[in-house]
Amino acid sequence: MIELKNVSESYVNGIKVIDNISLKVEDGTVFGFIGPNGAGKTTTIEMITGILNIDEGDILINGKSIITEPIEAKKQFGFVPDVPDAFEKLTGLEYLNFIGDVYDVPSEERLKIVNRLSNEFGLTQSLRDRIQSYSHGMKQKLLIISVLLHNPANWILDEPMTGLDPKASYTLKNLMKEHSRKGNTVFFSTHVLEVAEKICDKIAVIDKGKIIFVGTCEELKEKAKISSSLEESFLKIIEGK
Repeated sequence: MIELKNVSESYVNGIKVIDNISLKVEDGTVFGFIGPNGAGKTTTIEMITGILNIDEGDILINGKSIITEPIEAKKQFGFVPDVPDAFEKLTGLEYLNFIGDVYDVPSEERLKIVNRLSNEFGLTQSLRDRIQSYSHGMKQKLLIISVLLHNPANWILDEPMTGLDPKASYTLKNLMKEHSRKGNTVFFSTHVLEVAEKICDKIAVIDKGKIIFVGTCEELKEKAKISSSLEESFLKIIEGK
């Protein structure tokens, strides 16, 4: 479970980029985090994962505070950032083994996971190539596999479909749904509202640093008084709030 408690983050000049937001992402949930560009999605995710310090409030990952118990909290999740940066001089396999060592994943278990996921994402033939030769989409696949190596209960994904080919996107969406069905948590940001509508149990809408809606896609449509698409409902809520 991921819980944000009255969290705020300000620019140097005191203007709040994240303004007193509270959010609870329950176990067994695929939770979508949506909003326009500059709304605060990535900033929020970077606070959840401990990349950015929190000015006010607290964030708990499976009950562990990212402020007071950062190491324990970080053991509770796997994170895919919006930019798939990795150690580019390493081969894909060397990078995965490095991540496996960091999280103490036993060699035999690690090999099974790498073989299964690299096959599912179509990356097997490239694992012995240096990461610097990878396309954006291949790097994204590699980071996704690395995040899943230690089987974290909470997946935190920032625009995870960016750069993925249709087959890889389909594979990731199925993995997300499977993970939540096992009682785990998937929290991801996306601009692709069709994806959110198809796989999310709940969504939160953020705009200008404030949470303006939390609920199901159907509840958002009801609030917007639109019965057709999530996209139209989202636009109406953003424009009319």
